[in-house]
Amino acid sequence: MSEINKNNADKVQPEKDEDFELIRKFQNGDDSAFTKLVLKHKEKVRNLIYLTLGDVDYIDDISQDVFISAFKMLGDFRYESKFTTWLYRVTVNKCKDYLRKKKVRSIFAPIDEHEYHLRAKSRSDNPDVSSLVRKAIAKLPDKLREPLVLRDIDGLSYKEIADKFNCEVGTIKSRIFRARQALRIILEPFQKDLL
Repeated sequence: MSEINKNNADKVQPEKDEDFELIRKFQNGDDSAFTKLVLKHKEKVRNLIYLTLGDVDYIDDISQDVFISAFKMLGDFRYESKFTTWLYRVTVNKCKDYLRKKKVRSIFAPIDEHEYHLRAKSRSDNPDVSSLVRKAIAKLPDKLREPLVLRDIDGLSYKEIADKFNCEVGTIKSRIFRARQALRIILEPFQKDLL
């Protein structure tokens, strides 16, 4: 395959993409098309938020913020990447906003010593496996964590992930391998709890 044909094959074909068709309808005034996009992608957004933050209390709030932002910005969507790639970026940015706000709030929050000891004791008596794994994933640098989540949680192919990050498939495979190795090291002290 020539280099020109290869580059054309990698480009998104807007006329064949269901999401693009829904976006076109939305941009032409059909709000029900946006509802269909939300229904189609809301669980992926919720899963990404959960894996990124590990905070179930705010998943619905942040998901709502993601789709409100998407609603406001979708009129300017340029069809240069898949909708899922674009929505992924919006979601990650909303998660980062949440973490910044949480960090600021924690500076001013009083510490209840009794509550702190109760939480620490309950965590040590009964470790939550999913919480351990989620926290381990959260410790990974973005460039390792994001491809790992897309591959192992969302089930995207290496090619789809490489397209999202605009890099080679080999780079993505390497990052995912390194992410899995790092997780093994982080989770090693908890190995008996994970079995």
